[in-house]
Amino acid sequence: QVQLVESGGGLVQAGGSLRLSCAASGRTFSMYGMGWFRQAPGKEREFVATIRWSGGSTYYADSVKGRFTIARDNAKNTVYLQMNSLKPEDTAVYYCAIVSTPYTFTTHGGDYDYWGQGTQVTVSS
Repeated sequence: QVQLVESGGGLVQAGGSLRLSCAASGRTFSMYGMGWFRQAPGKEREFVATIRWSGGSTYYADSVKGRFTIARDNAKNTVYLQMNSLKPEDTAVYYCAIVSTPYTFTTHGGDYDYWGQGTQVTVSS
């Protein structure tokens, strides 16, 4: 059984930083791409960032490029999302997810088969 457990959300002022963590179990972590997605109230879930299974490549949504950094530690089965220069429009529930197929690099939510419970990020103006 795959489990993804997120932590690190909270309330921060605009311009501040947060780091989200996602601990994975139940799958050979180093074989799978990981992603972060978010969903704001009244909006559809959107892609934020993804990282290749080896950590060698990353890809970001235009809205977070240059401000957010995705990273992973395969020894700890953990993926991170460092969020800097936060804006009120970054307010959302953030979810980590694992790609369903090994050695696949994708930004499409439908290609991910397990999701964390979500962690709330609130950015005040």
